[in-house]
Order: sequence, then C-alpha cells, then structure tokens
Amino acid sequence: MAEKMHAKRTAKCGALRKSDVGNEVTLCGWVAKRRNLGSLLFIDLRDVSGVCQITFDDTVDKALFEKANSVRGEYVLCVSGTVRERGSDANTKMATGAVEVLASNLSILSKAETPPFEITGECNANEELRLKYRYLDLRRAELKEALVMRHRVCKLARDYYDENGFLEIETPILCKSTPEGARDYLVPSRVHNGSFYALPQSPQLYKQLLMVSGYDRYMQIARCFRDEDLRADRQPEFTQIDLEMSFVDVDDVISVNEGFIKKIFKDVLNVEIEAPFLRMPYREAMDRFGSDKPDLRFGFEIKDITDVVKNSTFKVFAEAVACGNTVRGIKVDGYADKISRKEIDSLNEFAKTYRAKGVAWLKLANGEILSSFVKFITEDEKNAIISAFDAKDNDLILIVADKPKTVFASLGALRCEIAKRLGVIKKNDFKLLWVTEFPLFEYDDEENRYVAMHHPFTSPMDEDADFIESAPDKVRAKAYDIILNGVELGGGSIRISDEDLQKRMFKAIGISEEEARAKFGYLLDAFTFGVPPHGGMAYGLDRFVMLLADKPSIRDVIAFPKVQNASELMTECPSEVPEKSLVELGIEISKKEE
Repeated sequence: MAEKMHAKRTAKCGALRKSDVGNEVTLCGWVAKRRNLGSLLFIDLRDVSGVCQITFDDTVDKALFEKANSVRGEYVLCVSGTVRERGSDANTKMATGAVEVLASNLSILSKAETPPFEITGECNANEELRLKYRYLDLRRAELKEALVMRHRVCKLARDYYDENGFLEIETPILCKSTPEGARDYLVPSRVHNGSFYALPQSPQLYKQLLMVSGYDRYMQIARCFRDEDLRADRQPEFTQIDLEMSFVDVDDVISVNEGFIKKIFKDVLNVEIEAPFLRMPYREAMDRFGSDKPDLRFGFEIKDITDVVKNSTFKVFAEAVACGNTVRGIKVDGYADKISRKEIDSLNEFAKTYRAKGVAWLKLANGEILSSFVKFITEDEKNAIISAFDAKDNDLILIVADKPKTVFASLGALRCEIAKRLGVIKKNDFKLLWVTEFPLFEYDDEENRYVAMHHPFTSPMDEDADFIESAPDKVRAKAYDIILNGVELGGGSIRISDEDLQKRMFKAIGISEEEARAKFGYLLDAFTFGVPPHGGMAYGLDRFVMLLADKPSIRDVIAFPKVQNASELMTECPSEVPEKSLVELGIEISKKEE
C-alpha cells in the first residue's frame, strides 16, 4: 500500500544550489537512477525542474537505508534531508551537481513496473513504442525541454502582442464547413439532425469579422484542424499564433512581426537577429532557389541556361527548349572531389522522386572534364555551358531539362540534399527572409481552372487588379511568407476589403454568386456595413518551436501527437463508438469493401 507524504514539498529537485547548503528540504519526484556502493547509496530524484542527488550513508538510520535500497526506477518518493556541498565529487553536467541532499526521511508514494524502455536523454527505443507510452516518454529531459520552450514561446507571443495593442479573442471550434483546399473534419449535430459542424482549418473568416467589428488588433493561439496527408511537419490538429490588423499595409504587418521574431530569438535562444529582414519576390525565389521557401545558409543557386543550349546538339536539351520547357542547373562549387560517381548516380535517383527524367552532369576535376553528356555536344557548347556557370576546377554542374515546375522542384530539392550530404550547413546559423508578391492564382490541372494560391480573400497588388479576368497568371498578391532556413514559419496577406473586388475574385476561381452566398454569405453581408482595410498572418507554432529546439519533427514538440495515419497510439484513437450514439446522430456506417 502506498505511503502518505511525511512532509509537504519545500523545493523542486532541479532548484537546489550552493546557496541552499545547510537548509532542511523536502523533495518529491521519480527515481531516475539508483546506485548502491555498499555503505553508500545514491538516488537521483527527478521532477519537472530537473534532477537532484539524494544520499544515504552510514550516518542514516539502518531501516531508512534498507528502505531506500528497496526502491526501483520510476518509484515516486518524498524525501527530506539536509542540503550539503559535494566538493570534489561535484557533477558539472548537472545544474544541481554542486550539492546533494543527505536524507533523513523517505516515503514511497507509488511503486512502478519496469518501463518498456529506458527513460534517458538518448533513448534508443523506436518512436512507435515511445508514442504508445507517451506519458513515460514525456519524462525524458529532451521532451520536457521542448515543451518548456513551447510554453515560453506562447507566453512571449501573448506578452509581445499585448504590448503592441492586440487583444486575444477566442473564435469558435465548431463552425460552418467551407471546404477549400484541405478536407474539413466534420462533427455531426444531434440537435440539427443531418447537419454538420466543421472543425476550423484556421480562424480566417472569424478574424476578418473581428476587423469588421472594430477590434483592430486581434491575436489568438488557435487550434486548427485539417484532414490531409501527414508528414514530419504536419499533424491533423495543430496550433497557430494567429493575428489580424486593421488600417494597415504589407509593411505594417511585416514590421510588427519582425519585432516579435527578434524577441523570440533573443529571449528563447539568446540570439540577436538583425532587422529589417531580407525581402525576396516569389519569382526571384523560384528562379534562384527553385522554392518559395529558400534556404539561404548555402549557395548552389539555380542558373537558367535555356538560351545557351536552345540549339544544342544534345537532344535532351534541344527538345526540351523546342517544347517550351526550360533547362537549368546548379553549380556545386569547390566540392566536386567529395562527390563520387556513385554519389552522382544517387543524386540522379533522388531528382527522379521529384519527377525529373534525369540529371545531366559535368565535373571539372584536376584539369579534366568528366560528364554524362559532353560527348554529345560540340567544344563550343561545352565551353559555353562552363562559362554560363562560371565553373572552375573542382566544381560540379547538375542540369535538369523539363517543365518549369519539375525543374524548380527537383533542383530546389537537390541543392538542399547536397548541402545536407556535404555538411556545409552551420549549426545555429539562422537565415530569415520574407518571400513576397506570390501569384494570386495557380492553375489546377485536375480541375482545369485557376484556384486561389492562398485563399480567396487575398488582395491582389493594386497595379495587377485589372488582369484578374484577362490574364490571371500575371496577378501578384499582397501576400507574404516568413521563411527560416528553408522552412515556412508562417504567412499571411492583406485581405480584400472591397465588395466588388471580392466578387471578381470569386468569379475568377469559378465560385458563382449563389455558391459564394451559400458558403460565405455572413462575411459578404458584414462587408456591406463598413469594412476597414485589413491584413494579418499566422505562424505554425509547432513548426516554429521545432526549429528553435532543433528537432527533426513537430511530433517532438507536441505533448500527444498523432502518427502518419492520423491515429494516436497511446489512447488508440480514432475508435468505434456505441451503436446508440450513431442512432442519436442519425448516422449509419457504410463499410468499405476490402
């Protein structure tokens, strides 16, 4: 039977320092480690604040010593004793390593079974097992530190935006379904049989309505839900730092958010970030880096050689240009000797995963030219390509000829993959930039129509508005994404606040007046009662913390995450519900055929 605490806790395990020497303390926590050296016994006691060494020696009562010897890993204890200095035995790797507690009393509050994996910093158990026993995994210092960091980022966000005049206002979790892009999670209504709520993919429409309501600076740490395919930086439920502002333009939104990011880096990582950040138009980002979220920590920029090879004797290049496609490449400068032929073949296969047909390569090594295509071109063509890339000895050129979308995707991914393999990315190197002037529309080949690249409430740039009907591919948006080391931290836009412009936008993406009224009637009605110019953005909180904590996946910064198939291994959800519940909701399950 578990004992009661013999005394009230007076200190946290991780809080004791030399200044506490001589104090009588009572600690509570879990047994992280136990070491019996015969006449000397040590217990490392852990709580959320850290670990402290508890000592039982030949000066303590024999019964107390035997009791301490009976405890095992993860037992929950209450220990009282005197803080004393460890002297030459100090452990510099522990925050409390300069002191220990000489025990005078001990209560075993709860016993524990042997855990299914070792609860240590470097845990070798597979992720599936750790997620099944997530409550044990969360005891590890590594995860605890990530969740503490997440807490700090949330607190700093609330404090910073409060200091800058923002009000934190909650928006509904049960809302109207307006499927655009990702699928909604639907919630059946018992009262309104046959009708459904949706879980919000974002608070977008509500925060715009708050601007109409006159609350001209809103923020919220908002829960969002999207029924989409998952990967390392996606979850079916995630959290945004969400905000909206009235009477602003792009510069206003960017300025207040650069202040927030500077504060986060200084207060969380003690890193000074210079502002203003670099701004780069979308077109330039794609041309130079093949991505709308470029990683600026290394070079290997993309070079367009379409004009150089348009009359090439190498059919792959010439035919690509003749079909209206593009030929571009990257130069890996100064590393050719570190990339073997086998490695080049591996990079070729890597590019194919981005739908490239293959990668043509040219390597300058010790005065020699090695290449997959040089025997198919003339000497002048070869020299023209080398000159176009300004290539020198020990450089490697990789070229892709295909549709622009494929070329950008494959070369953009290749430059990042090569940088990773070569180890050229410095740790704690933070490169931030704003990518601006996104296309307002993108063409959906499956639906055979233009769709909104971000969402249908994004405002076009003033000088491009006349092209909405005649040349939608030319229209740029007042949209902006904040990028950190090749990862999108967040993004937003200035919204459409003109009723006629909003109607034109809906028409351009194939939403009829009737459909717009059915989906967004409440917003359109609100806009007839005086709407301020407004804009905002949202950060992916999980992704932001993942990068700050230098973790490979957002699962490492979420207390209870889902896995790839959107299930939670610990509680085994989603799960079936009783038939009675389905009947109340008017739902009948149709089993899918095997």
